[in-house]
Amino acid sequence: MGTDARIAARAQGLLATFNTAGVLGVADVHVASRLAATTGVEIDPDVLLATALTVRAVRAGSVCIDLARLRDIPPDSETPGGRDPVGAETADLDALPWPDPTTLVEKVRRSPLNGSTTASPLQPLRCATTDDGVDLLYLDRYFRQEQRVRDVLAARAQVAPTVDLVTVTAHLDELFPATSGGDTGIDRQRLAAAVAATRPTTVLAGGPGTGKTHTAARIIALLSTLHGPGIRIGLCAPTGRAAASLQEAVVAQSADLDLPEVTAVTLHRLLGSTRRGSGRFRHDAGNRLPHDVVIVDEASMVSLTMMFHLLDALRPQTRLILIGDPDQLASVDAGAVLADLVHRRHDTPLDGPLAGIVDAVATGDEPDTADRAAIADGVISLRRRRRFGADIGRLADAVRDGDADTALDLLAAGSASVTLVSPDDLDPVRSDVVAWVSAMSTAAIDGDADAALAALASHRVLCAHREGPAGVAVWARLVTAWSATAGSAGPDRLWYPGRPVLLTETDHRAQLYNGDTGVVVSEADRLMVAFARGSLTRLVHPQRLRGVMSAHAMTIHRSQGSQYRSVSVVVPPAESALLTRELLYTAITRATDRVVLIGTPDGLRAGIERKVLRASGLRSSLTQT
Repeated sequence: MGTDARIAARAQGLLATFNTAGVLGVADVHVASRLAATTGVEIDPDVLLATALTVRAVRAGSVCIDLARLRDIPPDSETPGGRDPVGAETADLDALPWPDPTTLVEKVRRSPLNGSTTASPLQPLRCATTDDGVDLLYLDRYFRQEQRVRDVLAARAQVAPTVDLVTVTAHLDELFPATSGGDTGIDRQRLAAAVAATRPTTVLAGGPGTGKTHTAARIIALLSTLHGPGIRIGLCAPTGRAAASLQEAVVAQSADLDLPEVTAVTLHRLLGSTRRGSGRFRHDAGNRLPHDVVIVDEASMVSLTMMFHLLDALRPQTRLILIGDPDQLASVDAGAVLADLVHRRHDTPLDGPLAGIVDAVATGDEPDTADRAAIADGVISLRRRRRFGADIGRLADAVRDGDADTALDLLAAGSASVTLVSPDDLDPVRSDVVAWVSAMSTAAIDGDADAALAALASHRVLCAHREGPAGVAVWARLVTAWSATAGSAGPDRLWYPGRPVLLTETDHRAQLYNGDTGVVVSEADRLMVAFARGSLTRLVHPQRLRGVMSAHAMTIHRSQGSQYRSVSVVVPPAESALLTRELLYTAITRATDRVVLIGTPDGLRAGIERKVLRASGLRSSLTQT
């Protein structure tokens, strides 16, 4: 009889109990056990469990754990193969022997794991208390990285760039002229540029369609004018596809703004990754980046570890601009630094040149006291959407705010823009999907690459999972079956006109990136794969592509940074740990015209009411470590 790979063979006591219940994975048990063994003494079972839960929390995206909220740590339910955890259907998690939070903190503080011993000079764990009385437990590596991020940002905030208010205002007037379109409220894009000119660190936050890249291009223009010829600008993003999109957006505005030539690269390439997976970079605290300005797009996807490396490599006088949506899905690795910087407590008084600019454009009650304090800390949020319709915007807001009642009311109101479809009645989804695939096939067979790419961008089927009934694999087969029945070109061949493809590997030499999507088209007497590059179309022979899969369906994670006219979103079962408001918000805001959610009201409510728990200490000050 085979053994279950999800059960740690040598687990004992509480570790075995929580592993069997599906709360802990094998890796969590093994790491905790190895750390305990380094001390050479027996470790309290509650502390050992807290250590394993800290490992589990890091794997789930948190930097640390709140010792009073151990039950909120996501269980080990989302394995790489998409399997359910052992014991998930039978274990009563509330009945498990959770440690008493009133005594756990003191046990952890007294434990050899939270200090150095003769047998183990290292300190595997760090226990810290925030200024609002929350006790946090870290693995030492993440504690040190978070402290370094905190210290560097604090040091940068003490030295503001020297600027002339009159000069800055004059350039702002040129870059952000007053409009006669009837818009009300302050021009936050203009204000964001003012922050970037007067603060060493700027966080530009905003949802899709709020003009973040539009503003970024004008920030480049402003800083180039203020700094003069020869300004060195580092433009980067976490992924190759995001960097390419940023490059295209900036280049599209370059002629109008007379921008200096800039090339966007991945954050890894900016820092100079020395070896794949090594975690070492050519640029660090001993070899700083040479740039005068570093702009990071899609910063919500930057993990704590990558932010640590970036800040370590910056010169103190380098301006840093972080751009992203704090409400989207965060990095797959530990940390949500952008969201922490946006949502942390802001109490800095607004003064100096920036205060004069804010006062000059303030209207009515905007910005309020809290907003002014955030601006003083270099955080500015764009709020006016320009991408999608009112119903999609209202649904996205309701999901982001955790308002399930409003979201369900919107979906039940009969709007053509936002619809909830039962998994038992997929006819509306089928008609949308077949029309999408047919449009791609017709254009591809005719050799019209531009039309095929336009059809590709018109719709997308988005899933939370890769496997399982609500996963990409199942839905990709369903879409191809529907298409074949409707007479579209055939899934019986690997390469055929109209096949949408997704790249799973990056080829820097060919400028093809993991996450790029294209469509196979007929070109004379051969097949080529068409990719959109800004306003241009690039044709690549299939044999030049390294890793390829069909894109009839894709994960919501992979869709980040993209937009489509309509999306069909497969809502996973209510018990799925991936089903959160951040996941739904990200999926909904991919569409400009229409959103179809495939699921049940109960499942949707469960997702909207479940917020990702990403514990960290960046939103507070640490008073005891």
